[in-house]
Amino acid sequence: MTHDSKIAQQLNVRPQQVTSTLKLLDEGSTVPFIARYRKEVTGGLDEDAIRGILASATQLRKVDERRESILSSIAEQGKLTPELKGQLDRAETLTVLEDLYLPYKPKRRTRASIARDKGLQPLADLILQQAQGGKNVTDLAQQFLNADVADVEEALAGARDIVAEAIADHPAVRGQVRERALKYGLVRTEKVKDAPDEKGVYQTYYEFDFRLDRLKPHQILAINRGEDEKVLKVGLDIAERDWRSAVEMVFRFNPRSPLAEQLQLAVDDAAKRLLLPAIERDVRAILRQQAEQHAIEVFGTNLRGLLTQPPLNDQVVLGIDPGFRTGCKIAVVDPTGKLLDTLTIYPHEPQKQRAQALKLLEALVIKHKATLIAIGNGTASRETEQLAAELTSRRADLHYVIVNEAGASVYSASPLAKAELPELDVSIRGAVSIARRVQDPLAELVKIDPQSIGVGMYQHDVDQKQLSEALDGVVETVVNRVGVDVNTASPALLTHVAGIGPKLAEKIVAHRDEKGPFKARTEIKKVAGLGPKAFEQAAGFLRIRGGKNPLDASAIHPESYAIAEAVMQRAGLKPGDLMEKAAPALIKLQAAQPLEKLAAELGCGLPTLKDILEQLLRPGRDPREDLPAPILRSDVLSMDDLKKGMRLAGTVRNVVDFGAFVDIGVKQDGLLHNSQIPRGQRLSVGEVIQVEILNIEKERGRISLGWVG
Repeated sequence: MTHDSKIAQQLNVRPQQVTSTLKLLDEGSTVPFIARYRKEVTGGLDEDAIRGILASATQLRKVDERRESILSSIAEQGKLTPELKGQLDRAETLTVLEDLYLPYKPKRRTRASIARDKGLQPLADLILQQAQGGKNVTDLAQQFLNADVADVEEALAGARDIVAEAIADHPAVRGQVRERALKYGLVRTEKVKDAPDEKGVYQTYYEFDFRLDRLKPHQILAINRGEDEKVLKVGLDIAERDWRSAVEMVFRFNPRSPLAEQLQLAVDDAAKRLLLPAIERDVRAILRQQAEQHAIEVFGTNLRGLLTQPPLNDQVVLGIDPGFRTGCKIAVVDPTGKLLDTLTIYPHEPQKQRAQALKLLEALVIKHKATLIAIGNGTASRETEQLAAELTSRRADLHYVIVNEAGASVYSASPLAKAELPELDVSIRGAVSIARRVQDPLAELVKIDPQSIGVGMYQHDVDQKQLSEALDGVVETVVNRVGVDVNTASPALLTHVAGIGPKLAEKIVAHRDEKGPFKARTEIKKVAGLGPKAFEQAAGFLRIRGGKNPLDASAIHPESYAIAEAVMQRAGLKPGDLMEKAAPALIKLQAAQPLEKLAAELGCGLPTLKDILEQLLRPGRDPREDLPAPILRSDVLSMDDLKKGMRLAGTVRNVVDFGAFVDIGVKQDGLLHNSQIPRGQRLSVGEVIQVEILNIEKERGRISLGWVG
């Protein structure tokens, strides 16, 4: 079976779709470009499917490279038989390849290699063959005494070492024991004596005994972290019946052989000293990999939800980065994100200048006609919220919103923040970031390493390279789906546009600063270093608003402008009619004949025509605008205000394996446990939902929520 057929079978797509997609990828096309502008070629595959094909192909190619390396190594040793080559050629995973290679893999000096050097391999072969021959064990072993082997016991012990290694290295044995361990094995954890765990973080695992195949990903990661922090001792229990039967299927005892006992001793030694420790390492590595992959997927899903939160347009925002001793840092930005003013107030402990702080805050609101206060959710956020609530109670046109400030401090100290806000103190930059996050979450959050945003679970425990690659893919998907205004976008935002990257992003901004705004997409070609391929990949995702050609503000690719103009002509439209007259005329055109016929007449594919019509009907539409806006508040709640049965609107802040944490307007997020979420309902970060208070544990700061909708 070819790689394309294997991938097609894995992902439930047609082989031709895989072949066409891989060809485009190998030619340098990006995932967003292929998904959006090559639907006819791929059969309409979305970005997730294309990334799945890319990941599968990468893995299969990695297996092929390793296979060639192993074949070469064994051939150099002169041990590559036709049967072994066939087994290696048929191996489909790295695990199977490594199992087959293990007996031939060069090893450091082992007990078995020392025994071979002493000439004991023939005796080990006799044990493995369960030779009969009429001789007793002593007589058989005495034949192998020499200058390096002093007595029978030493000969037998050395031969058993060779046999034990052969048993532990046998690919069929390892494969069977590994499979059974994953299916029937137990993980046992206990607390390390006198290990500090003041908050009882790992209390669940102090005496823990659980089937491996029933472990949840978050449990695996918690156990691993507890072990890394030397709080937990972890072990795997593989039942003797599982490993012994796997061994005896390959290495059979002959009760009539005088060497039967030697094989039995070698099997026991192999299991205890070599096989089971190796299988435990393998199994734990597999479990870790699976748990990390799951955690990365959860993080990616949450990040996508965060980045796709709708922007709050046309707002003058007063951002507050709360604090106690160092005060609350204030930054006011206009609707475009331009910094208007900054200030520091000290309303909380130890200064307690509340009245003065309120007066200064109100003066800023009046001066700049601020309509929204954005408060970071860190230290002193709820105390600061009370201050904002008092101010909003006086002004009907003013509201506040709590903003997830994760990563704001990372951004504040970054070279990018220094370049954007060179005159500002690091602490004030955080307030600017908080204010801008409300206006356009995507444009601001792309400036921060996704791993610092904090909408996942155990993100610091997983493979950082894999996490980074997955999150970069999420950012790339969202940025290109929304589109980027090339005349206002920061280098950080432009970096994630298909085909551009950091260097070209800097060059685009430098060209814009020197020559002025781009008036047409074609002008982007004048940027130094931006060649035809980069333009092809990027052009459809870059927007030029108010330029020479209204189509430049849409997601229609320049390569399809002729088709778009032909559609408009048939509908009796001119380019300037897009906003006012387009809808009725285009709807009438679509009703006049089947779209398949129109696509054939225009010489394009049906998917491309549908996308063009959608863009002509709603040019430059931001897909985030279809989502519910953040909850704006004018009063503050405390846990004392909550009562069982109370129903509230809440914002999903984080989705984890066991449920979702929901901001309901008090200091502590409530937990909506999985048992309360309807089957099939999938929540995303930033989603606004209705919940009911089920239970309040004030002393522990816990709120249990139920689903309303």
